[in-house]
Amino acid sequence: MRDTPDAVVVGGGTVGAWCAYFLRQAGLARVVLIEKGLLGQGASSRAAGVVRMQGGTPEAVRLGQWSRRFYLSQRDEIGTDSGFTEQGYLLPCFTEAEVAAAHARMEMQAALGVPVRWLDPGEVDAANPTLAPGQTLGGTFCAQDGFITPPRNVAAYTVALIRSGVEVRERVAFRGLASGGRGAAGDGLGLGAEGHGVVVETSRGPIHAGLVVLTGGPKLAEVGRMAGLRIPAGGARHQVAVTERHPDLDPARVPMVFDLAAGLYWRPEEGGLLFGMSNPDEPPGENREVDEEYLAKMRARLAALVPVTAGLGLRRLWAATIDYTPDHLPIIGRAPGLDDVTVACAGGAGMMWGPGVARAAADVALTGSCEVLDLSPLGLDRFDEAGHSRLATDPIALPFPERIASS
Repeated sequence: MRDTPDAVVVGGGTVGAWCAYFLRQAGLARVVLIEKGLLGQGASSRAAGVVRMQGGTPEAVRLGQWSRRFYLSQRDEIGTDSGFTEQGYLLPCFTEAEVAAAHARMEMQAALGVPVRWLDPGEVDAANPTLAPGQTLGGTFCAQDGFITPPRNVAAYTVALIRSGVEVRERVAFRGLASGGRGAAGDGLGLGAEGHGVVVETSRGPIHAGLVVLTGGPKLAEVGRMAGLRIPAGGARHQVAVTERHPDLDPARVPMVFDLAAGLYWRPEEGGLLFGMSNPDEPPGENREVDEEYLAKMRARLAALVPVTAGLGLRRLWAATIDYTPDHLPIIGRAPGLDDVTVACAGGAGMMWGPGVARAAADVALTGSCEVLDLSPLGLDRFDEAGHSRLATDPIALPFPERIASS
């Protein structure tokens, strides 16, 4: 007998897993998720977990708002949660140009309902006692921004998948697509007539699906190539470290902070400070080794801003490969020429935007539109043949490379 689920989701990271859950919640009888390794084995379990509404574009704001609301609702919805902690997020400014850009962003964010406010230099120092005084010209602050615990997020979506009845197939690799899958006539969900759909080729044989959602994080370009699609998404090394404990780093004294100019962020973690960074000059790739030289550079910057960290050792240190796009914005939309195939990528913000991206992708797969945000700018059609986007780059993003490995 043919394997004929209503939908197949490729990829068991944050976007793929939550998307499969949302498809099942929407009423699809059979949803299959395939993952070449294990659920959450990639960046989902190695992230820093930052969740902020202070996005640099309206699309980023909407995705951050939706994802935060979802994290807060998880306990009631699925019986567990991703450990969201409301910590407050400060984006300090060190130049007049940064101040002007911050005020322009605040106007956009406030118009979308983000409770963001401006802190004068003295207020910045008071809100963050660990920060070296007199360093900033002020900054934006949102008390409702926070962070999740990434391994707990993996556990939460694993529970959601199991309880909702999604069929999870681990250690099953995606091999490509062919026409002639299964549709579901008369289901009212826009799946088309019997005989429509897509055949998903896998390492365990074909699956005849009504709908397909392609995710894959830093592997999405490779997934796309196997599906006959050109997807301008790449992977870059991202390093995260956690310092030793110190009384001055009590969570009550340390809001989350993003030093935009340096591409360095930090937040409290287990009595110490978690900090993360990416090197924009590093070639794209899947390097997961620790870059000691760049780590030392970022440690020096952190020590200048948070002096107490200068004498602290590191308790944990790791590197992960995370996805990015040329404009640092997500990809959400139907695949060109393939109405039954949807592509979804969080653009390096899997914890921050992942649930919102997943819900939007599920909605697009089912109906062609969604209520999370206006998706018209975020499809693959915004990129030219060279992978260049017609959209401006999100100004509040990690300093990813300007080119894509697959280009």
